Amino acid sequence: MKVFSAILVLAIAVIFVVGTALAVPPGKTLTFPNGKMGPVTFSGSVHAKAGLKCMDCHTKIFPMKPVGAVKITMADIYAGKYCGTCHNGSKAFSPKGNCTKCHKK
Repeated sequence: MKVFSAILVLAIAVIFVVGTALAVPPGKTLTFPNGKMGPVTFSGSVHAKAGLKCMDCHTKIFPMKPVGAVKITMADIYAGKYCGTCHNGSKAFSPKGNCTKCHKK
């Protein structure tokens, strides 16, 4: 029983470490089509190059739900929620005056 428990713990640890290390796959892009200023494009590569992994934001900032299940507004972002947690002008560029960095027409 101890051997089985040890193997199970080790397997879970390996899955967690590998999953975290590969959390932001190179070249992965998500598009959120309903932005009022045009679709919002999220680049996994850009965020990975900044040293981030998926688990840095999921589930702390963004819930793990299907794309579009959470309504994100600019008011939320300006208030420091969702993308605004980092995009606040000090950790990452401010959303104010930088619309085309995220909204692509």
